[in-house]
Amino acid sequence: KDLTKPENVRFVYDEIKDTGIEVDYLVNNAGFGDFGHFSDTEWERHEQMIDLNMKTLSYFCYLFVQDWIPRKSGKILNIASTAAFQPGPGMSVYFASKAYVASFSQAIAYEFQKYGITVTALCPGPVRTNFGIAARMQHPNGFLKDMKTPLPGEVVAFGYRAMMKGKTLVIQGGLNKFVANLVRFIPRKWLITLSAKVISW
Repeated sequence: KDLTKPENVRFVYDEIKDTGIEVDYLVNNAGFGDFGHFSDTEWERHEQMIDLNMKTLSYFCYLFVQDWIPRKSGKILNIASTAAFQPGPGMSVYFASKAYVASFSQAIAYEFQKYGITVTALCPGPVRTNFGIAARMQHPNGFLKDMKTPLPGEVVAFGYRAMMKGKTLVIQGGLNKFVANLVRFIPRKWLITLSAKVISW
């Protein structure tokens, strides 16, 4: 099913309900990025990214919490990124979408805490996947070659532990945590320039 379409999100939810399965955890991991100048990329590609990375994630959260509020339990793990902490020239919509995920997750975590529902935003840095290839990056593995990047399983395990502990926002990896905190003190002009250089490596 194409999860950029709201009717398909609803279909997935209804199918799960029809099986009689009681869902305790929701993991929103569907999403993608894209490399290139904003004006050079087809609008349909931007729209798909906005729909999948933000609207679909939000709609799944909305649907499942309707079931969880009466029973006062449930856990959500939303996959954000360290991209959430700075603008990303060359991947502008993707970085903005991850900033949305981080902000949205923290807000609804506060709203739902009185119902015993936790929401965790997981912010990994680069991971050894085919993300760069799918994102049509010029040098998809270039910025990874000198970095010790985790395997997907390591990130999954970290995110699962954080969700089970009810953490609201977590950053995977010591270096990623350091950089995410450091960007708060870098002048915005410098930060955007640095971000552009890293993305276009």
